Amino acid sequence: MAVPGVGLLTRLHLSAQRRTRVQRPILRLLSCPGTVAEDLRRNEQPSGSVETGFEDKIPRKRFSEMQNERREQAQRTVLIRCPEKISENKFLKYLSQHGPINNHFFYESFGLYAVVEFCRKESVGSLQNGTRTPSVAMETAIPFRSRFLSLKLKNQTSEQSCIQSSNQLPPSNRKLFELLCYAESIDDQLNTLLKEFQLTEENTKLRYLTCSLIEDIAAAYFPDCVVRPFGSSVNTFGKLGCDLDMFLDLDETRNLSTHKTSGNFLMEFQVKNVPSERIATQKILSVIGECLDHFGPGCVGVQKILNARCPLVRFSHQASGFQCDLTTNNRIALTSSELLYIYGTLDSRVRALVFGIRCWARAHSLTSSIPGAWITNFSLTMMVIFFLQRRSPPILPTLDSLKTLADAEDKCIIEGNNCTFVRDLNRIKPSGNTETLELLLKEFFEYFGNFAFNKNSINIRQGREQNKPDSSPLYIQNPFETSLNISKNVSQSQLQKFVDLAQESAWVLQQKDTDRLSVSSHQPWGLAAILLPSVPNRRSLTKKKRKRSANESIKNLLESLKSNRTANFTETNEKRTISTQT
Repeated sequence: MAVPGVGLLTRLHLSAQRRTRVQRPILRLLSCPGTVAEDLRRNEQPSGSVETGFEDKIPRKRFSEMQNERREQAQRTVLIRCPEKISENKFLKYLSQHGPINNHFFYESFGLYAVVEFCRKESVGSLQNGTRTPSVAMETAIPFRSRFLSLKLKNQTSEQSCIQSSNQLPPSNRKLFELLCYAESIDDQLNTLLKEFQLTEENTKLRYLTCSLIEDIAAAYFPDCVVRPFGSSVNTFGKLGCDLDMFLDLDETRNLSTHKTSGNFLMEFQVKNVPSERIATQKILSVIGECLDHFGPGCVGVQKILNARCPLVRFSHQASGFQCDLTTNNRIALTSSELLYIYGTLDSRVRALVFGIRCWARAHSLTSSIPGAWITNFSLTMMVIFFLQRRSPPILPTLDSLKTLADAEDKCIIEGNNCTFVRDLNRIKPSGNTETLELLLKEFFEYFGNFAFNKNSINIRQGREQNKPDSSPLYIQNPFETSLNISKNVSQSQLQKFVDLAQESAWVLQQKDTDRLSVSSHQPWGLAAILLPSVPNRRSLTKKKRKRSANESIKNLLESLKSNRTANFTETNEKRTISTQT
């Protein structure tokens, strides 16, 4: 017999992958004694603790520091397609000829792949120098030197693979539902959801490696370019299976000769000019898209979407299993990722609450991977941040308060928009708020279930409600491009659906006695209960039961009165009969 609610979770999990063109990778973390991977497996802590409150025991890295470290790590890494049956020890011994190996893991995506990180970047060049271009019998191979390699066995043997691995995918839908139902509290449920769906260390490494491989291709035209991941992949709110957003940063190329002057002479590159920066962006992405389509190993389904508000190249990286969007001239998006990284790192409750709200919204079809009139995950995240800014005392600081903490190094103006805020997390004072996740989840639904969306807007820059500047059903101010509404696409019907479901979920979470009794009977409760699609029906059913109970009470009372009346009538008749006889 199926566990109640598994069907919903199945729909939730599958619909999140409909947009993906390629199979999602099954990551495997090696558990070889004495390796760095074994140490990671044994001591691995998910990115972001799930304890309530601030984690101020160790200094926290700036966003730029984290990105630079990850990029340098990816540049020392190669991606190798391996035979199905391979001896791990022999494989590592072979690669060690080119230099010591710092870390490695295997994953599956249309075959077995290995991600191998060397200790030195020179080892990658040594391995490439010993690699040849394959010969194809009926086709012609396009010679392309990259860090995406393929390993062949000269002598096919029946040797069994001795790779010890652990699955890095989220648990099955049934298992996840059981984990939520057997949790001890709603806090535990939210933390469990976070642990099971957040990006793993291996998945994060694979994302940076994919960006580094694309950077190698773009560097053929722009030698000093940098391809940086942004969005969910780096802002601490990404879940397993999310798309990979990339930003082609050409600032290093533009500023290459800024300080190279000698005496009275100024040397400049000869370049071609175009009428606008948008046209330049379109031309650059068009060329990069052609290059990915014709020469990029593993890049399939390339689409050049150049007339969008933000031009992009969309493709699937078949080897990693990621659906990728490549943009350029989009520094505000990267800055937004940094802001969310700060908010997600400041207090562990932020990520747990955001993951729970997003999962709830997806379960009720409030969000979708297909563009339309739905609320986006970014809008939901802004609503959670705004809600946490409104607590007493506030759990998160406003963007304006982060701006006041900024110094000269933090000053940032992008396209006339003031994007200044403090980058050093250790300079932000911890919050004194100790509210539990259970209370915050209930209060979130209460707050937005009764929010005056018809007249007020949401503004995380000031952390307070403001009058809406236009008639949009939902108005959430863009934190940097303040004249824009990030939720302008949301329709009135979708907003009303969100409000109704928020009110219903708040009502369900308030039924404490029923919830606690259902834990012992292994029935959905707490977070699991509000993920079920029939929340309104269950409330209606409860009302019907109460009404039926009241009707039955009235009916019993009437029956009692009727029986009493009958008994009295019979007794009176008997008395009259006795009197007549006398």
